[in-house]
Amino acid sequence: MIDPVEELKKHTSDTLPMPTVIPGNTPIYQEASATGNRALWVVFVIMLLSSLAFYVMAFRVPVQKRLFHILTAFITTFATMSYYAMAIGDGVGSNKILIKHTQKHFPDTYDTIYREVYWARYVDWSLTTPLLLLDLCFLAGLNGASILVAVLADIIMILTGLFAAFQVDESPKWGWYAMACIAYLVVVYQVALNGRQTAKAKDQKTATFYAAIGGFTLILWTVYPIIWGIADGSRNISVDGEIIAYAVLDILAKPVFGFWLLVTHDNFASSASIEGFWAHGLGKEGTLRVGDDDEGA
Repeated sequence: MIDPVEELKKHTSDTLPMPTVIPGNTPIYQEASATGNRALWVVFVIMLLSSLAFYVMAFRVPVQKRLFHILTAFITTFATMSYYAMAIGDGVGSNKILIKHTQKHFPDTYDTIYREVYWARYVDWSLTTPLLLLDLCFLAGLNGASILVAVLADIIMILTGLFAAFQVDESPKWGWYAMACIAYLVVVYQVALNGRQTAKAKDQKTATFYAAIGGFTLILWTVYPIIWGIADGSRNISVDGEIIAYAVLDILAKPVFGFWLLVTHDNFASSASIEGFWAHGLGKEGTLRVGDDDEGA
C-alpha cells in the first residue's frame, strides 16, 4: 500500500519551488555625501593657499634658483584646479559594476553597483606626480635617461589606475591594477636606488636630505595603491572615506612636501643655479635670422 506522506516527501526533495522574486535587481549607488564634499573644499583651499605661498617664495629668489619653486608651485596649482573640479561636481563620473552570484538551484543573480569615480584626480596625478618626480630627480642629480624612465613609468601607473577605476568586470580591473603596481616598482627603483646612489656622490647634506624626503615620498606613494585597492578596487570603504584618505595623502605629498623641499633647499649654500636660456633667454648668438645675409650679395 502506498503511503501518501512518503510520496509527498519524495517529490518535494527532488524539486524545489522557484522563487517568486529574484533578489539583486535593485541598483546600489555609492556616492559622496556632504561630508566628502566639504573635505574636497577644504583641500581646495589648502592647495590654493600653498600655491600662492610657493609663488611668493619663488619671487624672493633670483630666477637662476627658481627651478624647484616653479615645479613645486605648479604641483599645487594643478591640485587646486583638480579639487575645485571635484568639489563642484565637474570632475566626477560613475562606474557601473556588475557582480554575479551563482546559485545552485536558482538562476544566477546580479548586483548592479554605481560608484562615483573622481576622474579629475587621475588628471591631477598625471600632471603633478611627474613634476614631483622631477623635483626629486633634480635634487639627486639623476641623468636624463633615468629621469625619462621614471616619468614614463609614473604616467603608465596613473593611466592603468584610471582604466582599472572604470572597469566593469572584476578580473580585468585587477589586471590593470597589477600593471600599475609593476610601473610603480620601476619608479621606486629609479628614486630609491639610482637616486640615492647619485645623491651620495654629491655633498653629504644633499644625500641626507634626499634620503629623508625621498623616503617620505615613497612611503606616501605606497599608501595610494592600498587605498585604491580597498576603495575603487574592492569597495570596502565608502566614497567619503576614499575622499578623506586621498585628501590626507595629497596634503602630505604636495604642500607639506613642497614646503619641506623649498625651505630646506633654499638654506643649502650650494643650491642649484641655472644660467643660460633659463635665466637670460636666447642671446644674440642664439637668435634665428630670416632673410639676412651678412656677407651681402
